[in-house]
Amino acid sequence: MSSNKGKDIAEGSSRSISAPDQQQQNPPPLSRYESQKRRDWNTFGQYLRNQRPPVALSQCNSNQVLDFLRYLDQFGKTKVHLQGCVYFGQPEPPGPCSCPLKQAWGSLDALIGRLRAAYEENGGLPETNPFASGTIRIYLREVRDSQAKARGIPYKKKKKKRMIVKPNDDHTSTFPMQ
Repeated sequence: MSSNKGKDIAEGSSRSISAPDQQQQNPPPLSRYESQKRRDWNTFGQYLRNQRPPVALSQCNSNQVLDFLRYLDQFGKTKVHLQGCVYFGQPEPPGPCSCPLKQAWGSLDALIGRLRAAYEENGGLPETNPFASGTIRIYLREVRDSQAKARGIPYKKKKKKRMIVKPNDDHTSTFPMQ
């Protein structure tokens, strides 16, 4: 083959192309977050197309987003006790009840974050982003509070630990502030 290599190149033959040149350049695989964001975006788009009448993404507003979040509750796995349930307010109820399963607040919050990013990545303007509206923030806060109350676990926002730097002989160590 080495004697024909120059001839092959001159005649335009592809036989002499080295193995690395033959490999197609594939984009790197998407991260778990990017894959989930794409799935969420496609699911929301499908939801809008299935509405009667279908809703164009450019016409989407916070009402459609709220309807989508409520629609997702039917696929939830988190037991949310109703006000009249004997287990309401108990973190670990001793028995089963007929209260509904819903989407957990944390799942909805993460979903909205991914959809908010996807909206802008797909050409939406930040000022018209329906996932970033105050209505959605209020809804998520209400879901968080009601789920915490139903489980008897008050939601407390975690405080960020401030780090202080203390010189220690030859190197620097960091310690959380108390």
